[in-house]
Amino acid sequence: MDLEDAIQSCWSRIDNGHVATYIPALAKVEPYQLGVSLYDLKQNNQTGAGSTKIRFAIESISKVITLLYAIEQLGMTTVAGKVETRQTGFASDTILNMEITKETKPLNPFVNSGAILMTSLIKEQDQQSPFEQLLAFTRELCNDNQITLNEEIYHSELRTGDMNRSLAYYLKAKEILQGDVPATLKTYFKQCSMMVTCEDLANLGAALANDGVAPWSGQRLVSSAAATYAKSVMMTTGLYNESGTYSVKIGVPTKSGVGGGLVSAAPNRYGIGIFSPALDQAGNSSAGLALLEVLSRELNLDIFK
Repeated sequence: MDLEDAIQSCWSRIDNGHVATYIPALAKVEPYQLGVSLYDLKQNNQTGAGSTKIRFAIESISKVITLLYAIEQLGMTTVAGKVETRQTGFASDTILNMEITKETKPLNPFVNSGAILMTSLIKEQDQQSPFEQLLAFTRELCNDNQITLNEEIYHSELRTGDMNRSLAYYLKAKEILQGDVPATLKTYFKQCSMMVTCEDLANLGAALANDGVAPWSGQRLVSSAAATYAKSVMMTTGLYNESGTYSVKIGVPTKSGVGGGLVSAAPNRYGIGIFSPALDQAGNSSAGLALLEVLSRELNLDIFK
């Protein structure tokens, strides 16, 4: 299919969204951008169109990477014992299940409480801080050694992240989160402030779609079990409270971030990276999801068909 034509068909959807203004540094991003990268596993190559090389904050897509790293470091049993894998029809900062039913696990690893808990599991190792480990792992999964921390976005998140602080201290008070809250939050805000491209996300999606093996090198990056677990959670909870809606419309495991990114893993077919920073009311890229819907239809990616 012609990716440039696909971009043009979805361009007007940018007008339906707005950049994330609650993080001041993200409010400065130019909304009129749309790019897509496709990593074709069968052809073992990557193609793209539009804003494929523009760097943007990874934001909540980093939750996929932290989940994978926690599983690889601590094992599936430990991670599965800390967090549920259930959907939520509420905002990503919800802890309603723990408040109302007195449960002791966040609903899933992609709501903020679950993601913060996953971050807290990463400890200093070999004289590397948790963030240094996550950055190195991100570079490996995305096949890009140029991924770096954006200090301006990090400090912007640090200044405005009071809701995440409240979630972390709630987990600490309930003895769910072990360790130092400020240190955990610094790592969490830093992981969200890593700068990636559509091409990076397509590589990440391709490794997941390829059962945890990097198609560009043949190296296993994560276990088959970790890749399957991550894709399953992406399918059911990766698009905030719109996850169910887009599972029907698109049918591809996908995770979004408020930086405007989308990563999708079409098993054994494609890794997909999309960027467009204008967000819908749920916090997902407006034009990006429209473009992903076109790709799913034209390339017959829906895993339920």
